[in-house]
Amino acid sequence: MARIVGVHGIGQQVKGEHTLESVWLPALRDGMTRAGATPLPDGLLSCAFYGDLFRPAGTKAIGIPPLSHADLRDEWETALVQAIWEEAGRVDSSVPGPEAATKLRAPNVIQRAVWALCNSPFWGGVEKLLVFSLKQVRAYLHDDALRQRVRERVEAAMSDDTEVLIGHSLGSVVAYECLCANPDWPVTTFISLGSPLGIPNLVFDRLQPPPANGKGKWPGNVRRWINIADRGDLVALEKRLAPLFDSRIEDLLIHNGAKAHDVEPYLTAEETGRAIAAALTER
Repeated sequence: MARIVGVHGIGQQVKGEHTLESVWLPALRDGMTRAGATPLPDGLLSCAFYGDLFRPAGTKAIGIPPLSHADLRDEWETALVQAIWEEAGRVDSSVPGPEAATKLRAPNVIQRAVWALCNSPFWGGVEKLLVFSLKQVRAYLHDDALRQRVRERVEAAMSDDTEVLIGHSLGSVVAYECLCANPDWPVTTFISLGSPLGIPNLVFDRLQPPPANGKGKWPGNVRRWINIADRGDLVALEKRLAPLFDSRIEDLLIHNGAKAHDVEPYLTAEETGRAIAAALTER
């Protein structure tokens, strides 16, 4: 069975575990090569897949539903989009932040936020993709039945040989919660990529188990936790997780280019390759 299990993030609903592995494996090999390590051989990586749980029923032929800013209605959704907007305005000079003067005919704050974000390179001008992605995060954190089904997919991918768990984006939240819930797992290295784990109130404070005295629980049997974030990643709003969880976390900042949140540049990074190589040689 696989010594490394990857847990994907948002927006993967029309893919599958084999499709993901065809992307993750060569990217990880490139990262290990950058780190001067022997590239990962076949059979050591598997990807847990849960994206289909977010695939709208009866719409398999038309892709993402035609969502817009008007579909961001509840307090959690509007708070998250405003937090992302504030970060975008801070890290990207092309994005007018909440404090910037604007001639846009959009008195609604959420409409202004979505407009600004969709005109940034990060979201590529696709409003429905932004809204659908936010709703996936909300669904996981607020729907206990869905949360359990997602976790079961990860649990099914684990084995007695699994030493490394990699979580990207929402997948880092899923992986973290699974590790906390299964302290008997043999996983000794946890790698979080582009993680939203540290977003206050909206994600961090909704984790299971919940933080105690402002600190998140250390994940299970893990001996080493490497958290890697791009400076311009708008999903990883809190780049440093050590202050929120434990000083043992190794917080690393990297540069992914224009696709700051995509999993491929995270996996091809030398820092990720070095972490994988170290984990596999510890045995």
